[in-house]
Amino acid sequence: MAQDAPVLEVRNITKTFPGVVANDDISFALRKGQVHCLLGENGAGKSTLMNVVFGLYRPDQGQVLVRGEPARFRSSRDAFAAGIGMVHQHFKLIPVLTVAENVILGSETTKGPFLALNSARKAIAELSERYGLAIDPDAAIGDLSVGEQQRVELVKALFRNAEILILDEPTAVLTPGEVDDFFKVVRTLVGEGKSIVFITHKLREVLSVADHITVLRHGRVVGSADPAKSTEQSLANLMVGRDVNFQVAKKPADPQEVALSVEALHVTDDRGLPAITDVTMNLKGGEIYGLAGVEGNGQRELIEALAGMRRCDKGTVTMLGTDTTNASPRKIHDLGVAHIPEDRGKHGLVGSYSLIDNMVLNQYHRSPFSKRGWRDRSAARVHTEDLVERFDVRTPSVDTNAEKLSGGNQQKVIVARELGSEPRLLLVAQPTRGLDVGSIQFIHEQLVAMRDRGVAVLLISAELDEVLNLADRIGVLYRGQIAGEFNRADATRSELGLIMASGHGEATA
Repeated sequence: MAQDAPVLEVRNITKTFPGVVANDDISFALRKGQVHCLLGENGAGKSTLMNVVFGLYRPDQGQVLVRGEPARFRSSRDAFAAGIGMVHQHFKLIPVLTVAENVILGSETTKGPFLALNSARKAIAELSERYGLAIDPDAAIGDLSVGEQQRVELVKALFRNAEILILDEPTAVLTPGEVDDFFKVVRTLVGEGKSIVFITHKLREVLSVADHITVLRHGRVVGSADPAKSTEQSLANLMVGRDVNFQVAKKPADPQEVALSVEALHVTDDRGLPAITDVTMNLKGGEIYGLAGVEGNGQRELIEALAGMRRCDKGTVTMLGTDTTNASPRKIHDLGVAHIPEDRGKHGLVGSYSLIDNMVLNQYHRSPFSKRGWRDRSAARVHTEDLVERFDVRTPSVDTNAEKLSGGNQQKVIVARELGSEPRLLLVAQPTRGLDVGSIQFIHEQLVAMRDRGVAVLLISAELDEVLNLADRIGVLYRGQIAGEFNRADATRSELGLIMASGHGEATA
């Protein structure tokens, strides 16, 4: 292979599914020691293309070449044998097994009748130290954070001697600190001679890590870019096909009656340890209250307690004039409360259900979707088709199962369902996680429009820019307590960051 020849090349790949052309005559090349970013909207075809490269899908047309030689992969095992590893957007790990057991799964070696776990542990420890991955081989996957689980996926690929790494939305569920750590690992891998395909829609990250950029839109290559000569704005416009405004336009808030009141709330986590301690706060109709904080400081437990998904140990919650402390999710929803959960796969959707069923998941028993105890699927279909169009959900059909959609389009389904229920109080956790810039702009505009209609919006987000862009008032959650509270006009990034990191700062309410 010539020195400048691609280590991986995709030529004229076309892949179709019933009702949709996912990849349409796509070509690109990855060179040794390069980070090549595939940038595109949700549903642009990025993950499908890499699943073709990794042997999970077979192309209808086109060719994949590895080190200049045509490759026909029948499975991911063939791709691994050719030196290709893939870290999927949704991790392929078994929670009850240890790190070592997950890493060797599918490529087990034995010593007599027993698995050779000791040699695997040693190899994992060496890889962890070499690449700065910091993983305990004996830890159970279910006990690890999302960032740690991603390191395990990387170790899995490196354990199989992958020289070409495909990273599919690797930062979608990471905290800002974990993203910084992950990029250090990426640079170490490139320094070792690895070649990386980096799939993302986060523009700041693309400009930080990419050597070359290929942009996909609606399954086709629409352009390429040199990160040294690009800006977030130019990439966003190329990706979406129109001008994108990063700042949502909003008029001053017009706060009305209190819609949510939390008094001296105490909540424990899954281990029985305090997660929320003595939290008191209120939210009025017609305003957005943004709750900032590094993930793991009680955000998940707080919003689950408010939504009826987790028990409150002490304190009271009042929503829309009704005591909802430890009320059921259905009772809370029937009051006029909508909830966009943090974990879309676990709490937001039933993957094996169609979009029609998912769009009425919390109101199938109510008119017009139920009449005299019988479901009216025609009404549900009309409702779903309307929401799919309004929220630009990319799907072949409303009959498609939710699990068949891209992660970003799954998030759009949840947002469409909850905002489409005409709530009076909206509980929102990570509403734009996994969404591209065009979709983020749209969701932000929708949240502000809800506020302007008098809806009370509680926004919990790990993205500080999102909180600063949307909120009228901002609270900082630190170790389960409100450590500071600001009017938006008085909030600065530096002050919020200081409180998020240490719990201390000069806050004004």
